[in-house]
Amino acid sequence: MIPLHDNIKIRSFPFVTILLILTNCYVFYLELTATSQQLTGLMTLYSLVPAEFIKTLTQQSIWPGNYLPLLSNLFLHGSWLHIIGNLWFLFLFGRSSEGCLGHLKYFIFYLVCGMSANLVQIAFDPGSTIPIIGASGAISGILGSYSFCFPRARISTLIPILFFFTIIEIPALVFIGLWFLLQVYQGTLSASMAGSNVAWWAHIGGFVTGIGLNIVLNRRQN
Repeated sequence: MIPLHDNIKIRSFPFVTILLILTNCYVFYLELTATSQQLTGLMTLYSLVPAEFIKTLTQQSIWPGNYLPLLSNLFLHGSWLHIIGNLWFLFLFGRSSEGCLGHLKYFIFYLVCGMSANLVQIAFDPGSTIPIIGASGAISGILGSYSFCFPRARISTLIPILFFFTIIEIPALVFIGLWFLLQVYQGTLSASMAGSNVAWWAHIGGFVTGIGLNIVLNRRQN
């Protein structure tokens, strides 16, 4: 299923979402233009490796740079498909969520969801030596926010049927619910398989964090 657009009217310009998209694009440009040695150094410094992070915790390091990957890994991507998919979801669902939360809260929300997603993935696979990169954990939080703020929204979705494609308008809760069930299924499946390249539990952690933060923020507003 590929979401194409929703029926939510954007009431204010989503400049934080646009800024996040441009930042991710710039970092990806740096990755594409880096030499092999530079790219290795970039990934070593700024990607998040669960086993290395656990080692940092056990050593009780107080050097802030050792914890930077919890944030910096959100802006790294491994391929064109990886970044295009993430940034499309960020654009489609982030604009409305930014309007719901407000610009500053949305920016902080994005980073907190991303860090929470990373910590959940580490908790479920602490011995992994595969780097965690990508904005999907934070974007999963945005999906949680979207489902909370716009439960009656509808998503025009491109769906493949055999060799053909059709566009169907799906309730947002159905679309996001199916997406979440897929993450749980794949996350459970990956638990029995070593070396998964997708941080499924980060998606789950980010989504749950997104809903939880929206509940807290909504109570404070009321």
